[in-house]
This record gives sequence, C-alpha cells and structure tokens, in this order.
Amino acid sequence: MMNQSGAQILLQSLEKKNKVLDQMILQNCLQERILKEEDLDMDAFDAAIEQQSDYVDELDRLDRGFEAVYDRVREELMQNKEHYRTEITRIKEQIQLITDKIVTLNAGNMRNKMLAEAQFKKKKLAIGSGVSKNRVATNYYNNMNNLNYVSPQFYDNKK
Repeated sequence: MMNQSGAQILLQSLEKKNKVLDQMILQNCLQERILKEEDLDMDAFDAAIEQQSDYVDELDRLDRGFEAVYDRVREELMQNKEHYRTEITRIKEQIQLITDKIVTLNAGNMRNKMLAEAQFKKKKLAIGSGVSKNRVATNYYNNMNNLNYVSPQFYDNKK
C-alpha cells in the first residue's frame, strides 16, 4: 500500500498551482489597469507581461510534476479509493478551484487583449497623426516663408 505522501504530494502540487493562479489573476488585473491608462506605460506593460510569462512557466513545471507523481500513484488511488477518500475529495476540490480560476484568467486575458488592441490602434493613429501633423507644419512653414516673398509683378522689368 502506498504511503500517504503520494496523495499528499498531489494535493500540495494542486495547492501551489492554485496560489500561482491567484498571482496570475492579480497580475492580469494589473495589466488591465495599465492598459486602461490614457497614456500607455510600455515599460510597465512589458514588465507585467514578463511576470505573467514567469507564472506560466511555473504552472508548466507544477503540471509536469503533478503528472509524474500521478502516473506513479494512480493505480493505488483507484484500487484503494476508500482509504484515500479524504485526499481524493480534497484533490477534486482543488481541481475545481483551478478550473474556476482558469476561466477567470481566460476572461481577463480576452479583456486585456481587446484593451491592448485598442491601445495599439490608438498609438498607431497617433503616430500617423504625428506624421500628418509634421507634414502640415512643414507645409505651413513653407507657406509662411513664401508670404514674405514679393513677386516681381509690381516692378517694371523694363530698363
């Protein structure tokens, strides 16, 4: 019979995953605040994206560890369900929490994606507007310089 540690390791892994998902949800909220600012702080946004990437790497590591342990203890858990009833119930609860958090994260990611697209579109328009404003300013400058130029039409060209 398997010692309690296999089931406990599975449970601990899921609890850690839940904590990482909590951090990801907080990070998602931070990204949303950054994206809702009138003037997008790209450095803060890049840092938030980098942190989110670190959390994804941590989740991948936890998932691989969970799967490795589960592959070793699955048969024992299935054959002795009554003996591990408490652990199995807690594992199911943790999995349900994880599922709910992933749904929350996916919804937040979709919102942030739309906000990011809107911000990038606004930046693109501002850049285009800047080029256009630059062109208008240059034309204005050239036109103003030409106003000081008096054409020779009023002068008598005959000598």
